[in-house]
Amino acid sequence: MMKKKVVVAVTGASGSIYAKVLFDQLTKLSDQIEAVGVVMSDNAKEVWQFELGNQDYSQFSNFTFYSKNNFNAPFASGSAKYDTMIIVPCSMGTLGRIAHGISNDLISRAADVVLKERRKLIAVVRDTPFSLIHINNMKIVTEAGGIICPASPSFYSLPKTFEDLAGTVISRVLDLAGFEQESYRWQEK
Repeated sequence: MMKKKVVVAVTGASGSIYAKVLFDQLTKLSDQIEAVGVVMSDNAKEVWQFELGNQDYSQFSNFTFYSKNNFNAPFASGSAKYDTMIIVPCSMGTLGRIAHGISNDLISRAADVVLKERRKLIAVVRDTPFSLIHINNMKIVTEAGGIICPASPSFYSLPKTFEDLAGTVISRVLDLAGFEQESYRWQEK
């Protein structure tokens, strides 16, 4: 199996638990990963602190963190061959900038690169309800080859904790990204 090079972007949308669970799961899947580059917006760090009560994102030493304006990060260029980008949670502002090709920070630049190189972009949007502007931006990103994966948890696995609930979304994201993983599958023993 070819190991993956993954970009994870965390924006300031509510839902830091999704990013935390993704970080935990990617750590467990390290045998399938060559590199994980992470970029967090300033708002993402503030929301993480507010929602989760810590700054544990800095504890993931197996990932390489880049500042939001570091255009020297390898995944700012297609030549680095990062094959997957996951934006979790994805704010509607970030989605709008991606949809309209506005590469004003490393998150939007990396998404632009992934789309132009015809690689996998997964945007875990967390807003609700959607305005027509949001829907149109999701349509544009989808038509450009991105995958919109709303942070809509499932309940048929009978999750017991918030992390279990968030895990139902992250399990789907990891499936979309092409990882081999153990997870609850509907009607499978």
